[in-house]
Amino acid sequence: MKNSPNNPETFLASWAMMKLMIFSLLIVLTYISYSLRFVSHSFNDSDHESLAIRRQSEIFLPEKIPDPEEEETTLSHIVFGIAASSKLWNRRKSYIKLWWRPNQMRGVVWIDKCVKTEKDDEKFLPPLKVSENTAQFKYKNPKGHRSAIRISRIVSETLRLGMEGVRWFVMGDDDTVFVTDNLVRVLQKYDHNQFYYIGSSSESHLQNIHFSYNMAYGGGGFAISYALARELEKMQDRCIQRYPSLYGSDDRIQACMAELGVPLTKERGFHQFDVYGSVFGLLAAHPITPLVSLHHLDLVQPIFPNTNRVKALERLKGPMELDSAGLMQQSICYDKSRNWTVSVSWGYAVQIFRGVFSVRDMEMPGRTFLNWYQRADYTGYAFNTRPFSRNTCQRPFVYYLTKAIYDPDTNRTVSGYVLNRESNTECKWKMADPSRIQRVEVYKRPDPHIWNKAPRRNCCRLLPTKTNGIVSVDVGVCNEGEVVELR
Repeated sequence: MKNSPNNPETFLASWAMMKLMIFSLLIVLTYISYSLRFVSHSFNDSDHESLAIRRQSEIFLPEKIPDPEEEETTLSHIVFGIAASSKLWNRRKSYIKLWWRPNQMRGVVWIDKCVKTEKDDEKFLPPLKVSENTAQFKYKNPKGHRSAIRISRIVSETLRLGMEGVRWFVMGDDDTVFVTDNLVRVLQKYDHNQFYYIGSSSESHLQNIHFSYNMAYGGGGFAISYALARELEKMQDRCIQRYPSLYGSDDRIQACMAELGVPLTKERGFHQFDVYGSVFGLLAAHPITPLVSLHHLDLVQPIFPNTNRVKALERLKGPMELDSAGLMQQSICYDKSRNWTVSVSWGYAVQIFRGVFSVRDMEMPGRTFLNWYQRADYTGYAFNTRPFSRNTCQRPFVYYLTKAIYDPDTNRTVSGYVLNRESNTECKWKMADPSRIQRVEVYKRPDPHIWNKAPRRNCCRLLPTKTNGIVSVDVGVCNEGEVVELR
C-alpha cells in the first residue's frame, strides 16, 4: 500500500521533507547568528570610534587653564647697552646723567678701555665694562673704524651677563638722550616673546641709500626683544665674519637681522639727527608719535639759545616729568582776529606767524638745519620740509620754554614761553605785530594714555586774556567735530 510506513516511497518522501526542514532551520540559525554578529560589530565600531574621538580630544584639545595675566612692560624689564669711547667719556657722560635713573634702571656702558672715574659717577651712571677683544674679526672698510665690530656686539655681550626678567635690550650711544617713559610706551605695544627689531632711519636720504632704509641707526637708539637677542647671540660672531667691508656697527646688526629674516619695525620717535646746525625746525614740528631719543648732540646746536648743550637739555626735564607723553607734540591754531598762525611744540617752544598758513604746511619741519653733507639741499632729506621764509614778515616770532608747573586744583600743567629777541624783525605790513607779545602761557591737561589711542594731533585754542603782552593757549584732545580751519 502506498501509505504504509514500510513502503519505500513513503519513507523517501518523509526523509526528503526532514532534510528540507533541517536545511531551512540551518539557514534561519545562520541568518540570526550573522545578524547578531553584525549588530555586535557595528556597536563595537561605534564604541571604538567614540573612544578614539575622546582620546584624540584628550590629546589635542585639552581643557584650557587660563594663565595669570602677564605684567605690562615697565622700565625694570629694559636693559640698556650704551656704546662709549674712552677718549670722549669725560664730556659725554654728562648726557647720560640727564636721563639715567639710578636704582630704577638697568644697563651697562661698554667702553673700549678703562677710564678714570670720579667719586660720584657710580651714583649717577650705569656701571662701566670693557668690551671683549675683537682682534679675531676682520675689518676692511677704509673709511671706518674697527670699533664698529666691538659696538655691534654690545647686545650679545649684555645678554651674556645673565640678568633676570629682561624683555628688551636697548642700544644707544654716549651722546644719546632717551625719554625713557616714552621708550616704555613704545615697547609696551610689542610682544617681547616675538622677534622685534625696533628703531628708525636717518634724516638723510643719501645716508639711507648708502646704508639701508631697513636699518635702525644705532646712535638714535634701537630695541631688540629678548627672544630675538637670544637668536642673534647664537649666530652673530659668524655673521660678523661675513661682512668685513661694512662701515659701522648698526649696518652689521642689520645684516645679521636680514639673515635672521627680521625686518625693521619703524618708530619715528627715535632720532638719529644726521643734520647740522639748529634742529629747531625738526623739534617744533615733531611727528605725531612719542619723542623717544635725541642723538648727535655734540654736532647740532643747543636746542635752546644762549646756553650750552647740557643746560639746554636740562630745561626739558621739567615738562618731561610733568607730561612726557606730550613732550614736543605740535598743536596748530589761528588767531582770526589778528590773522596770526600759532604753533605750539609743548614743553619746548611756541611760534607766532603773521598771516595764515595751512596746517599742511605747518606740520612740515622748517629747514633751520643743513643736511648730513652740510648743504642746504632740500632733496637730501627722507621727509618733507618747508623753507624757512626769506620774507622777514613771514618769519615766526619764537617763544622758548622758561618753566613748567603742575596746578593740582585744575589738574593742568602751566608752561611759560618767553620771546626770543632774535625773532624781532622789521616788517612794513599793516597788520597786528606779534612783537608786542612778550610771553605765551599754555595750559594742558596731562594724558599719559594718549598713545594707547589712534594717533591724532592735539588741538589748541586761544583763550581770552586782559593782560597786555600775553597770549594764553589751551592745548588738549580735540573735541568732537573740532577742525583746525583756515578761515
